[in-house]
Amino acid sequence: MSKVKAIKKELDLLANKKQAEISRRFFKTGKGEYGEGDIFLGIKVPVQRKVALKFENLPLKDIERLLRSEIHEYRFTAAIILVNQFKKAKEKLKEKIYKLYLKNTNWINNWDLVDVSAHYIVGEYLLGNSRDVLYKLAKSKTLWDRRIAIISTFAFIRDNDFRDTIRLVEIFLNDKHDLMHKACGWMLREVGKKSEQGEKELVRFLDKYILKMPRTTLRYAIERLPETKRKYYLGLGKK
Repeated sequence: MSKVKAIKKELDLLANKKQAEISRRFFKTGKGEYGEGDIFLGIKVPVQRKVALKFENLPLKDIERLLRSEIHEYRFTAAIILVNQFKKAKEKLKEKIYKLYLKNTNWINNWDLVDVSAHYIVGEYLLGNSRDVLYKLAKSKTLWDRRIAIISTFAFIRDNDFRDTIRLVEIFLNDKHDLMHKACGWMLREVGKKSEQGEKELVRFLDKYILKMPRTTLRYAIERLPETKRKYYLGLGKK
């Protein structure tokens, strides 16, 4: 049995119909919803992480095969394996993982898949490289490409570098999708709580764009500010 078949078989045995139905609703798989048509086995994240650890040495070509699956948990487990390998890899392998990831963004197609991987792979790789790719992703018509762009900057925030987060949120101020509003607000919140300088950057951003910010972005962004500041900005923000 091939390694890909072995990991699929293990995941299949863990399937839970009741949990799968919950997941289908939670990840909006209905007609016209952002996760339309996605197929779930019904396996919780900690269990998938255990399976990913068991197969952590899966060759990249096999990870790619697993990632290009219609079943959500196969893709999620593949993303976790990629992240685990990237964390331990030397520069040459990191570059291969990064390129494989960007080649397969069509399969990183729900918010959990993006959030569990983008900053650990794309963000970490770009710490020492040109970040132009993020601005190409930001122009994409595909929601998940745009989310990869902003979530990747979490790695920069952890490095006390807020420039690209701020620039990308500026680009996304007019984005129509609520999942982008949430992602941008989340990253702004992380900027604000990172350091004293980060809070200053957040406040500067709020003062400049408060009337343009989607309400959801604003609410996420100010979560860690003192109550008086939260009330102040909520009062100013667009309704």
